[in-house]
Amino acid sequence: MASGEGRRRHHNLVPLAALISREMRSEKMEKPTVRYGHAAQSRKGEDYFLIKTDCQRVPGNPSSAFSAFAIFDGHNGNAAAIFTRENLLSHVLGAIPRGLGREEWLQALPRALVAGFVKTDKEFQSRGETSGTTATFVIVDGWTVTVASVGDSRCILDTQGGAVSTLTVDHRLEENVEERERVTASGGEVGRLSIVGGAEIGPLRCWPGGLCLSRSIGDMDVGEFIVPIPYVKQVKLSNAGGRLVIASDGIWDALSSEVAAKSCRGLPAELAARQVVKEALRTRGLKDDTTCIVVDIIPPDNSVQPPTPPKKQNKLRALLFRKRSHDSANKLSKKLSAVGIVEELFEEGSAMLAERLGNDEFMGQSTSGIFICAVCQVDLVPSEGISVHAGSIFSTSSKPWQGPFLCSDCRNKKDAMEGKRPSGVKVA
Repeated sequence: MASGEGRRRHHNLVPLAALISREMRSEKMEKPTVRYGHAAQSRKGEDYFLIKTDCQRVPGNPSSAFSAFAIFDGHNGNAAAIFTRENLLSHVLGAIPRGLGREEWLQALPRALVAGFVKTDKEFQSRGETSGTTATFVIVDGWTVTVASVGDSRCILDTQGGAVSTLTVDHRLEENVEERERVTASGGEVGRLSIVGGAEIGPLRCWPGGLCLSRSIGDMDVGEFIVPIPYVKQVKLSNAGGRLVIASDGIWDALSSEVAAKSCRGLPAELAARQVVKEALRTRGLKDDTTCIVVDIIPPDNSVQPPTPPKKQNKLRALLFRKRSHDSANKLSKKLSAVGIVEELFEEGSAMLAERLGNDEFMGQSTSGIFICAVCQVDLVPSEGISVHAGSIFSTSSKPWQGPFLCSDCRNKKDAMEGKRPSGVKVA
């Protein structure tokens, strides 16, 4: 989806009672049941996970409940993984405007995920530690699944009929040509490890630092061109439900997405997670931390018959994701649900912060009239805010009147990620 399609507009605040009433009217009674399981085998002690099933869009309103699941695969120590597990969810929720109904909340979520990831990275780097982590962060709200990811921890979707789809993008320099080009264009160097005699070995890495990933949280010793801006995908499942498998690279280095999904079909979530880990260890041994979360999104009465498996799987994959029509969204949604097709609501992977935060002159303005930074949510008086779209001081395309706005620290962070200036953070 082009970045312009993900833009959201500002919504006025509404009284809590009215919001709860709206939620109860719009919320379908036929919400799916969410069941989950987790399994892990540790080698380095740097994998961490998050399972939180009691979140609420509207505090005190059970009908606004949603669940969050995440895996954080740390490297160079576990500090970044622990910090991200403890802070990322609150930073994401803090970037969503208050007073939104469910549909508007879901529409605001992709942009809030970007802001939350960048804020978490900025705060951790301010601690002066050199650890880093991947982050694959999943929010399940009814039939809607939203996934944000940096690094190479992966989330896949297994739907009725045997179709397996990847909801993340691996940010490995070895495999992702676009990311290699972005890193080098921003001032990084990409190459393999050189040994005595000039031979090069191992996967492609970014120098300085030698990181194999192009996106992560932390890693302040590598360079700001290793960005925390996540790939985000949001889909709506059919009323047949589906299964999510979220795992660190200890799984994916051993198993393909299809093999991982197939290995645990027919098992309840807890046993399924154990089976995926068992299969990975059987295939490759315990060479890395190996963590897996399985999430089943189940129709409430289990009365929906699974679609008949197609004779040719490749045709189903070609039809699996369909862009939502803006002219007849409701009709299309019903048709897609009836035939068991997953509807794609949002997808964006740009590493440019301005593209991800949108183009809204009212975004980031509080009810008091004071502006707030779109990333770190600090208050700004209008004269202090810098438009996310403003260029450098030499740019002729600056639009200082057009939001969203950034504080000076977040603007410096943005420029450093784009290679426009050196990072202001130094390693002690």
